Amino acid sequence: MSNEDSPFFSRRTLLTTGGAFVAGSLLPGNSPAEAAEKAKSAPSVNDFRYCLNTSTIREQKIGIEREIELAGNLGYNGIEPWIRELDQYEAEGGSLKDLRKRIEDAGLTVDSAIGFARWIVDDEAERKAGLEQLKVDLDKLQQIGGTRIAAPPTGATNGPALDLWKAAERYRAILEIGEQFGIIPQLEVWGFSENLSRVGESTFVAMESGHPAACLLPDVYHIYKGGSDFNTLHMLGSKSVHVFHLNDYPADPPRDSISDKDRVFPGDGVAPLGSIFRNLHEVGFRGTFSLELFNPTYWERDPEEVARDGLEKMKASVQKAFEA
Repeated sequence: MSNEDSPFFSRRTLLTTGGAFVAGSLLPGNSPAEAAEKAKSAPSVNDFRYCLNTSTIREQKIGIEREIELAGNLGYNGIEPWIRELDQYEAEGGSLKDLRKRIEDAGLTVDSAIGFARWIVDDEAERKAGLEQLKVDLDKLQQIGGTRIAAPPTGATNGPALDLWKAAERYRAILEIGEQFGIIPQLEVWGFSENLSRVGESTFVAMESGHPAACLLPDVYHIYKGGSDFNTLHMLGSKSVHVFHLNDYPADPPRDSISDKDRVFPGDGVAPLGSIFRNLHEVGFRGTFSLELFNPTYWERDPEEVARDGLEKMKASVQKAFEA
């Protein structure tokens, strides 16, 4: 079935959420002020923020300072560093407080960060150590002005299935730790994992944590890899997602063998990005799209060129989704 035939994403639905805001404003009885107000409510590429996840250019090894400079110069709104980069920066004598100023001077915010604390595992001693590691990570992130961190099911990607009720309790525990630092751990969907690979089970854990700050960190590639239908996104609410990892995937290799390295720029693959963007917009998402890629062919290219292409392709894909 094509998007035009889909009951969720018919041409009529698209016009209702896009061009019809403008067209409807021209009907008799609408004043110029009403027409202008309706035009403002039409979906736009500017309804979202755009962020650079540093994995996209990490193997060029230009350093976190240069990554920040590139993101700012190219017009990104934010940056999503990896905690291991902050560790390395400090190990080499860098000051995280100075790095925060560098980020602010570049006109950026730290919309999220990537860490791998083992907060969800069944082994009590390992989980306790993971919580202590999380506190260290959150302290570093707080110093550079970050407000969110990825919380993937690290350590539980293989082996037996987790009790989702216990997973919900453990997620609540890290949300409470996050409160101490003013940082929200985002429950990350990991499509390759034995646990939290699907949007439904991840949503269950977030909901049953019972914490008001509970939220998901979805990803185009991971939703596909995990086997969830992208229409699950219309079940989420405006507070459910703050950051969405944006990428695309090719038709080949197939789902069962596709991996992180196969991710491509938005619009260069076969993911139903238009449906994804419209779904997210309809449920009230106005957050950050963060470009997260691990493609070795991009790592061979000039990092500025890759970052520029990524931003342009993100915006072009969003714009295309809302064209009448």
